[in-house]
Amino acid sequence: MYKNIAKKEKITLADQIEYQAGQVVSKTLVQNDKVSMTLFSFDKGEEISTHAAAGVTVLDGTGRFTVGGEVFILNAGETLIMPKDIPHAVYGEEKFKMQLVVSY
Repeated sequence: MYKNIAKKEKITLADQIEYQAGQVVSKTLVQNDKVSMTLFSFDKGEEISTHAAAGVTVLDGTGRFTVGGEVFILNAGETLIMPKDIPHAVYGEEKFKMQLVVSY
């Protein structure tokens, strides 16, 4: 069920993924038919175009989330739950890391 992550060890999620200049980086931690959990890092100015997903928590920095045309600015420690099937887009206001959780 879990992969790419230490077990039975105290960790900080933001430390589990690195920034790369000019890129969006992803690292899948859980993937099965019930849930998916993925970490992302965004360089400043990088984005993911409109798509649909469930909930995000910003781990580091600041990200801009556009959900159904409404804009949300999230900082480290803040979470946004997005309604099912409502398109959203993600943009790095500055370098930032986030955790994405999708339940099926």
